[in-house]
Amino acid sequence: MRKFEDMGRLKVFMRDPDKKNIFRMAIELLDLTIRKKEIPFYYFKFLYKKEAKNYRDYLSTGECNLLHKTKLLHKSEYTAVLFNKLYFALFAERASIRTPKLISYNFGSAFFFRDRTINVPDQEALEAFFKSVFATSRVDSIFLRPSSAFGGSGCFKVNRDRYKTDLANKYDAFISRNYVHTETIRQHREINLIHSGSANTLRIISLITAENRIEIISATMRFGVGTSVVDNASSGGFIVGVDMEYGTLQHHGQYLIEQGGKKVKHHPTSGFDFGGFKIPYFKEACELVIRTVEIIPDRFTGWDVAITPDGPTIIEASPDLHIHLSDVGHGGLLKNKHLKDLLTEITAA
Repeated sequence: MRKFEDMGRLKVFMRDPDKKNIFRMAIELLDLTIRKKEIPFYYFKFLYKKEAKNYRDYLSTGECNLLHKTKLLHKSEYTAVLFNKLYFALFAERASIRTPKLISYNFGSAFFFRDRTINVPDQEALEAFFKSVFATSRVDSIFLRPSSAFGGSGCFKVNRDRYKTDLANKYDAFISRNYVHTETIRQHREINLIHSGSANTLRIISLITAENRIEIISATMRFGVGTSVVDNASSGGFIVGVDMEYGTLQHHGQYLIEQGGKKVKHHPTSGFDFGGFKIPYFKEACELVIRTVEIIPDRFTGWDVAITPDGPTIIEASPDLHIHLSDVGHGGLLKNKHLKDLLTEITAA
C-alpha cells in the first residue's frame, strides 16, 4: 500500500506545473540534507512548489518524529481522555467545556441513552432505537463518529425526517465499532457561505512551554467538498492557513499531495474567495482552547474547533496531531519561536 501511495505522490510531483526548476530544487535539497542531517524526502510533499521560498522554516521528518515520540509532551491521564471521543464528551460535560451535546452512544450492539442500556440485535431494532431517540430529544439530526477513529473515517449523519434511509445497511457498521452520537452542530452562517455541506473546523495547536505558559502555535481551517459530511484533508477536503494576528483566511488553500496537491483560491463547490475572510469568533476560539488546556494540561495538542452562531465549540482533540497539515497551512511552523524552543528542549532531554 505504501508503495502505491509513494508512486501517486511522485506522479503528482512530476505533473505539477508549479514546481521550482531542477537547479533550485537540487540546491535546496542539498542544503536541507546538511542542515537536517537526513535525506529530505518530505521536500516532495510541498516544498518543491515555487511558493515555498522559506523552505527552511518547515519541519523535517526527523523533527516531526521527535515531536510525536517524545514522552515530555503527553501524560497517559490526559491522552486517555483526548484520544477517545466518548471519554472526551463525558469529561467535557462534567468540566463545562463547550462541545457538541452527547445524545447517546453504543458499544457494539449495546446502546446507551438517558441512563438506559438497550440491546439492539438487528437492523429493525437499530431503526427503533433512533426513532425513540428522536421522539424524546430536541434534535433534528445526530452526528455519529467512531469513538477512537481519526481523519473523519466512518462518520455519518442521521436525520430525524429520514432516519430509516440514513440508517439503511448500517447495522453491521454499528456492531463492529463503538460510536459516539452527538448533536449536529449548527454552523455559523458566514462559514456556511463558503461550504454548508460539512462542519468546517479550525485546527488550533496549543503548546505549554517549558516556562508553563500556554501558547497558541498556529491555526488552520479545514473545508469539506461536495457532499462529504467531514472536512478532513485526508478524506478529500483541503486546508487554508489563518493569519493569527487578524483571524483571517489566507488567499489560497491547499490539498494534500495524496489528493492531488492542488492550490485553490476559491472553494470548488461554492466558488467563495478565501482571501481576507474574517473568521467569526476566532479570538474566542483561541481563548476556548486555552481554557480547555488549563483543565486538560496536555503540553502539545491539536484542537478541532467549529464556529456556531453562538460562538466556538470543540469537536475533538488529538495529541497525535497531523502536524504536516498545520506546517503547510501556517507557512512553516519553525517560524514560531515557541516551537523552535520546544525542539531544543526535546533534543536536550
